[in-house]
Amino acid sequence: MDEDFPAYVISIAAQLSGLHPQTLRQYDRLGLVTPQRSGRYRLYSLRDIRRLEKVQTLSDAGLNLEGIRRVMELEEQVE
Repeated sequence: MDEDFPAYVISIAAQLSGLHPQTLRQYDRLGLVTPQRSGRYRLYSLRDIRRLEKVQTLSDAGLNLEGIRRVMELEEQVE
C-alpha cells in the first residue's frame, strides 16, 4: 500500500497513533502534520500517522510544540 495514500479519517488516525482527535486537529493547525482534505474531512496517510507518533515521542522527551516544529523542519531540510 502507498504510504502517502490518504486512507484514514481522523477517528481512525487518532486510534492508530494513540492520540486524541482534538490533538490531531491542533497539530494540523500548527502545521506539524498536514493531512489531505476531502470536503470538510481530514484524511491521514500512513506517513502522517508515523509523523504523529514522532511528534508524540518528541513531546514525551520534553520538547514543546514549537521546538518539535523546528526539529521536524530541520530534518526535512536535511533530507
